[in-house]
Amino acid sequence: MDEYSRFVDWDKMDVTVQSQDAKELTCTEFQELKQLARQGYWAKNHSLRAKVYHKLISNIPCRTVTPDANVYRDIVVKIVGKRNSSSLPLPEFVDNSLVPTYCLNAEGIGAVRKIILCIANQFPDISFCPALPSVIALLLHYSKDEAECFEQVCRILACNDPSKRLVDQTFLAFESSCMTFGDLVNKYCQAAHKLMVAVSEDVLEVYSDWQRWLFGELPMVYIARVFDVFLVEGYKVLYRVALALLKFFHKVRAGQPMESDSIQQDIRAFVRDIAKSVSPERLLEKAFAIRLFSRKEIQLLQMANEKALQQKGITVKQKRQNVHLAVHAENFKSEIVSVKEMRDIWSWIPERFALCQPLLLFTTLEHGCSLSRFYSHSEGQEPTLLLIKTTAKEVCGAYLSTDWSERRRGGSKLSFFGTGECFVFRLQPEVERYEWVIIKHPELATTGSETENHASPASSTLSSGNVPSDPSDRLSPFLSARHFNLPSKTASMFMAGSSECIIIGGGDGQALYLDADLNHGRTSHCNTFNNQPLCSESFQISVLEVWGFRD
Repeated sequence: MDEYSRFVDWDKMDVTVQSQDAKELTCTEFQELKQLARQGYWAKNHSLRAKVYHKLISNIPCRTVTPDANVYRDIVVKIVGKRNSSSLPLPEFVDNSLVPTYCLNAEGIGAVRKIILCIANQFPDISFCPALPSVIALLLHYSKDEAECFEQVCRILACNDPSKRLVDQTFLAFESSCMTFGDLVNKYCQAAHKLMVAVSEDVLEVYSDWQRWLFGELPMVYIARVFDVFLVEGYKVLYRVALALLKFFHKVRAGQPMESDSIQQDIRAFVRDIAKSVSPERLLEKAFAIRLFSRKEIQLLQMANEKALQQKGITVKQKRQNVHLAVHAENFKSEIVSVKEMRDIWSWIPERFALCQPLLLFTTLEHGCSLSRFYSHSEGQEPTLLLIKTTAKEVCGAYLSTDWSERRRGGSKLSFFGTGECFVFRLQPEVERYEWVIIKHPELATTGSETENHASPASSTLSSGNVPSDPSDRLSPFLSARHFNLPSKTASMFMAGSSECIIIGGGDGQALYLDADLNHGRTSHCNTFNNQPLCSESFQISVLEVWGFRD
């Protein structure tokens, strides 16, 4: 066996990693490293993987003073003493996390707890880090001794590159990552998300498990392949793999009865037994087939979620407010939707606003059918939710990310604004949500130059001169036209408003037009994707409501 075998129980390890011929890794270019990591170049040779890990971790930019192997040797005896390492208590910041044994022998299992305690001693600023036991257990397989493993973990924790996020170390960072994951599921795994909403009382609680799927439930051979790529590409890889796991769970379990009373437990069991249905190669292939937002845009979304949590004072672990609590049955009254339907809508909105409660701003039953009153009651609110019930009992609506006051930037002309988080939906006769937002407006097809001259706030923030000093102040980070397959001239054509009408763009060619009297409306529909229209092509409005979001 090689020099990295001290903590490995080879009877549990994949035999293929013992039998491969030794290889060398000479490349240093990022793109080449990325391809090799994704292909599993060093996955079949234990010694080579250990050397690659050491090289990659050694290149992580760290704080000037980062604990190393010598520090571990100095403090371990003082901290652990003569206590049995297998019974050492874990610090609170691991949050009763699983301490995976993977393919460790008895010495390795004890070493995990010793290293955790020494890290707690050297990193007093860590307040919440449930992934730490798994990271330590994994790296012990590829370390010569405990001190070397300690040093490598410390370098990961002490990374000071603001663009290179690695491991969450506070509850605020962890919780915002769960919210961000929920946002990504909502966009990229809509079928799975629909299932979660149907079978779970608290879908946010389900998504709070996403790191546990990776750092706890995923078998050794799988998490090692994920970690190979993670060390090269960073945190975004974790989102990719967790999304792929959810997609496979939905595909394999769709239509089958739940195996337990909890969808959380079912997902955990699926991930633990994933070898029965999905290979490591197939999992990574699925993960990298997802056309995910850029690293920068995910970072902006994470910042927005962190800011929402900070504004609500949620910076330490506490009971999560679920969707059922956000939409109180006793306090909620709508003439258009039921409490359950409103909760369904709440499960679609960005996670940072799911923390809020709905607040009725405008209803035609009370405020009349006046577009000017619609604007006066809606302005100053961001985001808002529009609900419409037609005289034919159809129910549709839209989530609108931007304050209606932005329409004034176009003067008296019809102006376009909004962001890619806008979407339209239908509740009756059938439930459907439409994304990939773009307005289809035949009458405006020839006004491209006019649209460019009256650029919306969303498009104008793309220019470096107008970016706010605090990026977290940007309500929606998803401003890039490339994510929505939009031509540049209509990149911000999600909402439009004037004194004469309102236009709201929807996915797959859906668009909603409301006349100034708020009595009549019409829809346009592109049949490219064979979706059902929002509602009748021309309709009369029975009730219209606008809802805001109250802290």
